[in-house]
Amino acid sequence: MAEYFQARTYFMVVFVICVSHLKSTIGKPRSTSWPSLLPPNLQTLDLANRLREDPAAINIASSDHGNIVQEIPAAVLYPSSIDDIASLIKFAHFNSSPFHIAARGQGHSVRGQAMARNGVVVDMTSLKNQKNGYHGIKVSAGTDGAIWYVDVGGEQLWIDVLNATLEHGLAPVSWTDYLYLTVGGTLSNAGISGQTFRHGPQISNVYEMDVITGKGDVVTCSPENNKELFYAVLGGLGQFGIIARARIVLDSAPKRVKWIRMLYDDFSTFSGDQEHLISLNGRENKNGVDYLEGLLLMNHGPLDGWRSSFFPLTDHSKITSLITKNGIIYSIEMAKYYYDDPSLDDSIDKELEVLLETLSFIPGYAFEKDVSFVDFLNRAASREPTTEVDQSQEHELVTSRPWLNLFVPKSRISEFNSGVLKDIVLKRNITTGLVLIYPMNKSKWDDRMSAVTPDEDVFYTVGFLHISGVDEWEAIDVQNQDILQYCYNAGIDIKEYLPSYKRRKEWENHFAMKWETFQERKARFDPEMIMSPGQRIFNNN
Repeated sequence: MAEYFQARTYFMVVFVICVSHLKSTIGKPRSTSWPSLLPPNLQTLDLANRLREDPAAINIASSDHGNIVQEIPAAVLYPSSIDDIASLIKFAHFNSSPFHIAARGQGHSVRGQAMARNGVVVDMTSLKNQKNGYHGIKVSAGTDGAIWYVDVGGEQLWIDVLNATLEHGLAPVSWTDYLYLTVGGTLSNAGISGQTFRHGPQISNVYEMDVITGKGDVVTCSPENNKELFYAVLGGLGQFGIIARARIVLDSAPKRVKWIRMLYDDFSTFSGDQEHLISLNGRENKNGVDYLEGLLLMNHGPLDGWRSSFFPLTDHSKITSLITKNGIIYSIEMAKYYYDDPSLDDSIDKELEVLLETLSFIPGYAFEKDVSFVDFLNRAASREPTTEVDQSQEHELVTSRPWLNLFVPKSRISEFNSGVLKDIVLKRNITTGLVLIYPMNKSKWDDRMSAVTPDEDVFYTVGFLHISGVDEWEAIDVQNQDILQYCYNAGIDIKEYLPSYKRRKEWENHFAMKWETFQERKARFDPEMIMSPGQRIFNNN
């Protein structure tokens, strides 16, 4: 007992000392230790006491989900308001020596895209607890009461948007597979998942935004007002400003989901059924689906892959035998939403039965779950860290994620299967993560936005979500480069999603016909090229 009180007293003293030190080092500008890389007169701004350069802040801001790239910023801003961010950007813009600024949400980039070497990283999550007109999550009805939307701070997480809108019986219609990402982060890329074929990416479901431009101006934009900024920012990789608020489309929220996976041993049959399913119209067509993705099943997949997730334990042995026999098995994952109305319970089962009869999966290899809408949308939470504590613990495990995400034209997907999935991925046998593959309709994307897709009516997204030890990612990255080289040699006009090019020419090829417009927008909204240097678009070698 005595040891207990002695230990307790000791730790209390240590705690008080640490807190006192923290108070003395955080929130106060210190001229003796002010980063020499930043202009000294930055200390005169009101936001100076929210700039941190201590090791803990710098360490977080110089790492990300990929754990491959490390870029050390001079300081990290923990803003208390949008005004702090606008003041910082405006100061950098008009300074004789402009410095780089990058917005960081959950740090879920994998190649340093949200970093700012020798500049300032803005920790957007610092805004989550602030109370002002730009932040939070507010559900509203349009003037006629027929249209509902939600105004969301760019720093908010999609999981929180889901929970807040469900209180009104509503929900956004387009999602990402993982919900613990910031709204501003996904809208700066595109935001895709199994609903994209029906509703388009998340960027296609935004009514309006407030954006802090690369000049430090806070501008409200929409398809009707300041539309050039609106279309630039959506899918714009953070190059034109920071999303402070987004007004997002809502629809009535279903209660439950019929969640089905079917297995295929033939790629043409698998892709044919996928393309058939995305040609249907969901709720408007009783034979349609609300969600569709696809994935590969391989024996050397991740430990948290198919064996421990969806399929019943009693069926693992027969699935394993099927994979062993074929090397790769293709799985369609689809879902139909419903409203848990007893009078409709039978109809959803009948609709599903009719739909399954039109598909050509391996007999006996269709598997079904009935889950809540929330559990379905949040299905990836068990595989990924959801809090800062989880992320910190994960970094201790020294895990890297050399991901590669591609958009592949429908006309070349069969060739991609044989040349990449079979001749590279299967033969090398080093893939240690999920491999997703599913089609989308180009008509659901808006070509006025910055996001880039192949020039075909239907294209596939293929995601190699590799996981490796921190010292083992190079071998997987060699495979990634060989996949890209194969596509180049074969003339397959792929587009990278979440790209990480190193040379200007690669970015020109990526944006193709949009490159000139992209440059013009950069010159207009961020002429000093301050924003998001980690993308390496305008500040590469």
